[in-house]
This record gives sequence, C-alpha cells and structure tokens, in this order.
Amino acid sequence: MTKNGFQRQPIPLPLRLVVSALVYGVLTPVIRGMELFGGSDPYLRFLGRHDGKIRNAFQNYVATKHDVFVAVYMKSGTNWTMQIAHQLLNHGTAEFDHIHCVVPWPDVPPFLGKYAIPIEDPSIWMASPEKKRVIKSHLSWDLLPYSEDARYILVIRDPKDVIVSGYFFVRDIVFGPAMPNPSSWCKNFLTGYGGLGSWAEHSAGCWAQRHRPNVLLLSFKSMQLDLRGTVLKIAKFLDVNLPEETIAEVCRKSSFAYMNQIDQKFAPESVFPWGHKVTMMRKGVQGGSSELLTLEQQRAVDAHFMAELKRLGSDLLYEEFCELA
Repeated sequence: MTKNGFQRQPIPLPLRLVVSALVYGVLTPVIRGMELFGGSDPYLRFLGRHDGKIRNAFQNYVATKHDVFVAVYMKSGTNWTMQIAHQLLNHGTAEFDHIHCVVPWPDVPPFLGKYAIPIEDPSIWMASPEKKRVIKSHLSWDLLPYSEDARYILVIRDPKDVIVSGYFFVRDIVFGPAMPNPSSWCKNFLTGYGGLGSWAEHSAGCWAQRHRPNVLLLSFKSMQLDLRGTVLKIAKFLDVNLPEETIAEVCRKSSFAYMNQIDQKFAPESVFPWGHKVTMMRKGVQGGSSELLTLEQQRAVDAHFMAELKRLGSDLLYEEFCELA
C-alpha cells in the first residue's frame, strides 16, 4: 500500500490456474505441433488480432494541466521514462510499492482488475510539489486524450530491439512453454500482430507530433547515450527547476543499476502461480538484437519498416532511432 491508500490487487488465483492449465495442457502441444508441421503463424495472428479496433481505454477522460502522458510502444523504455518523469515531479524523493500504485494505466486489460491506480484518483498530482502526475499508455497517438494543457512524452526505439525484448517478456509473463519460436515471433511482428498494432504506424504517429510545444519526442538510443542529458531535457519540458544535487539523485534513481535492484516495483505478475519471474529491466540496451535475430532477420526488419514508413508517407528518420544491421 502507498501513502495515498491505493492497494493493487494480485491476479486472482483461479484465473491464474485456468490460464496455466490452458497454456500447459492445450497451447503448448498445439504450438509444438504447428511448428513441427510448418509454423505457428496462425496462432500468433489469432492472439494478436484486434479486428481494426482497440478498446477506448480513456473513454470520456479529459486531459488536464496535471497530466503528463508517457505514451510509448510496448518494450520501448516505458518504465524508464515514467521513473524519470515521476522522480522529477517529486523532486527525487518518490517512493512506491509498485509503479502502478502511483501511475495510472487506463489501457491495462480489464480482467486484471485493480492493477493500477485509477486515472480519476487525484491523490498523486495533489501530493506532487509540481502538481502533476504521470499517466502510462501504449496506445497510438490518435487514441490519446489530447489537451493543450497536458504534456506528452513519446519514445521511439529500434524495432529490432523491441522484438527481442518483447519476446522474452511475453514468454515469461503469459506464453511460457507455449511461446512460438523467435522466427515466427519476428515474422508476425512485421505484420503488426502484436495486439498493439504496427510499430511503423505507432512511430509515425509520434513523429508527426514532434513540433507541438506540449510534446517531447525522445529517442531510446539517445537516452542510452546520455542519461543526465535526458533527465535535464525532460525537466525543462516539464518546467521543473531543481538544484544540481536533486538532478543527480533523479539520475541515480533512473539508472539501470538502481532500477534493476527494484525490478519488482515495475514488473507485472506472471499468470503462472508457481513462481515464473518476470524481469522488466532485462538488459535495457540499444543494438542487442543479435541475441535473438540473425543478421538476415535484422536486415529484413530494417527494410520492412523503412518501406512501411515510406508507404505511410512519414518522413521519420529511421537511422536517427535505429542501428542499421
């Protein structure tokens, strides 16, 4: 429980048992059989489809001057960016049992119940010395509640690294032994079957907003190269003026080493009730996709998304955010 009184609820045990039985008793033999006879692509397409529609997570919410949206594609530095912004808004003194005790996440799957503090709860921004709070979302720009009074921090990460990070994350949190092979995972990511839509469409949407005064677009690659510079850039964007010692504390609490020590405060629960550990701060590196992808696959990813951006009419500079294979 946090000082604001909100307490997250764990995934109900009956639900975890049902999902575990489904994964181990049904999906695992099905996937292994599919791969034996030609691939698991249909399985991933089924799981990732949303029939062109994504749940309107924000419904009728009206964004306010208290809101700082961290709207980032899955596995692209979301928790890192939230930690920086939340620490800045609380002058480096923020403590929490879990990040979602202090950061709302409206697009979290409804079946998880009280996973995150409700967006309607004003306690976090009221307690902040800057009178602002962070709101998390993985949704594309066009699905966010826009207001000139609110602030929006967007991050773009190399899709090759997103594929690798996403593979291990999804395997550990829900697929377990039913996780398809890396080749199928990569192939389906290119077609947009990830439950969150196309990386190219999401990134192009972010890129198109870069000139708005209340939007800050960051490169995961540049964040990796210069943490202090990133903290200062976000502080300036949020109109947060802090002494050097406080900036240094925010940098310390936003470092990979520190966040890795408190990984459990950012990680979700695995659906498996027998102790599968979900790691959020796995490596946090740029350009490490060779861990899972062959050079041929890496080049295919680059070529695919550069072509997709061109098809979408986006002038996003792919090389600015990505390391070409």
